[in-house]
Amino acid sequence: MAIEVILMKDVPGLGRESDVVRVAEGYARNYLYPQKLAAPVTEAARRRIEKARLERAEAEAAALAEARALAAKIEAMSFNIPVKAGPDGKLFGAVTVGDITEALRAQGVMLDRHQVEIAGPIKELGVVPVTIRLHPEVTASLKVWVVEG
Repeated sequence: MAIEVILMKDVPGLGRESDVVRVAEGYARNYLYPQKLAAPVTEAARRRIEKARLERAEAEAAALAEARALAAKIEAMSFNIPVKAGPDGKLFGAVTVGDITEALRAQGVMLDRHQVEIAGPIKELGVVPVTIRLHPEVTASLKVWVVEG
């Protein structure tokens, strides 16, 4: 027999937080309820989940607006990364994601290194396009100049 439950957290393969789903009674009783992943459908639970859904929507909208503002700031930037290079333009070493995040940090943009995407370590002088993923819906592109220095 299937019953309806309200998910309190995201459950892979079942649904997202605050979704009302139908599951087997034993699954709810033996797994979802003890793990605090779901609650029985009651009016109080519906009100609590609706309030949480509204708060989450506001927080997501604020995060999206913040990411768009940061993307505009990043796209206006361009910076040089000085490195040692041989006479043929090959670098002694490579420019990595860590170097790029440090250069961004020096200009006041704090990012996690996992947000910066490059094709691989940069081993030649020149202009390199860098993609920065700020939000699932927002990416920024940045040009990094690798110069001899």
